[in-house]
Amino acid sequence: MNNPKNVFIAGHDGMVGKAIKNQYLKFGNAKIITIKKNDLDLRSQAEVYNFFKNNKIDEVIIAAAKVGGINANDTLPADFIYDNLLIECNLIHNAHLFGINKILFLGSSCIYPKKAKQPMSEKEMLSGYLEKTNEPYAVAKIAGIKMCESYNRQFGRDYRTVIPTNLYGENDNFNTKTSHVIPGLIARFFDAKKSNSTNVEVWGTGNQLREFLHVEDMASACQFVMDMSKDQYSSLVEERNNFINVGTGKEITIKSLAKLIGKIAGYSGSISFDESLPDGTPQKLLNVSKLSNAGWKYSISLEEGLKRTYGWYAKNISIVKK
Repeated sequence: MNNPKNVFIAGHDGMVGKAIKNQYLKFGNAKIITIKKNDLDLRSQAEVYNFFKNNKIDEVIIAAAKVGGINANDTLPADFIYDNLLIECNLIHNAHLFGINKILFLGSSCIYPKKAKQPMSEKEMLSGYLEKTNEPYAVAKIAGIKMCESYNRQFGRDYRTVIPTNLYGENDNFNTKTSHVIPGLIARFFDAKKSNSTNVEVWGTGNQLREFLHVEDMASACQFVMDMSKDQYSSLVEERNNFINVGTGKEITIKSLAKLIGKIAGYSGSISFDESLPDGTPQKLLNVSKLSNAGWKYSISLEEGLKRTYGWYAKNISIVKK
């Protein structure tokens, strides 16, 4: 067996980073390098430079980001664009400075225009206006994609990007004020069941369509993409659209999602929808044909994944709510 690669996972304490770390520990020939958030501020150019200088790193996986749902994005736009631009600029540029030839950058499906042709293929990026509620975050993610692409073009690097659909799973953020839709609904239905509440209110009309992927499947896809040869990856992407969608290719309305989570929670009350609050993008379904044709497919169904996530939350609520 070849000597293990030194793989730095930025953001290893987050939901996605933890899943990727576990994936590599189980199935990868790699020595995982991590550092706590409190010990390295990824927004600091000097700190990131010194970290790369003091560690032998062969590959970098960028799972670190400031993330949140509609409410968080809409109320903290400056934080979302500033923090994310700094994180990706510092990691990508310093990796290049220290001769690291391989990076995996995790983008977001919000890079696609609000009215993009469905399902959204990779060529749809920059083809129209972004959804306003998360535009600053999307712009930062587009910048990260273009950074990877630009370092490949100018310096011949092998910097790759995957665009995940909406992710969920164990270790998610269940704070109802800043969370994404699935963990937010899980927390609300859990509380409603516990308190015998007769109604759970959901943002928006409930008619918006979303695609969801369990975080373990995302981690599997990340390793699959990183294990490709450079030629194989290059054959799937374009020089100026150097990224690959990751998802299930299946969608569900938020109304149906809420009912499904309510069922899993054993909740018997009513569900109402506050139509005065924004829906966000009406539909966000990824075209995942490139990765599918390359041989990767998700393995965890939405219902199975929701049951696992709800069960994890119920067991860990004392930790989650600290």
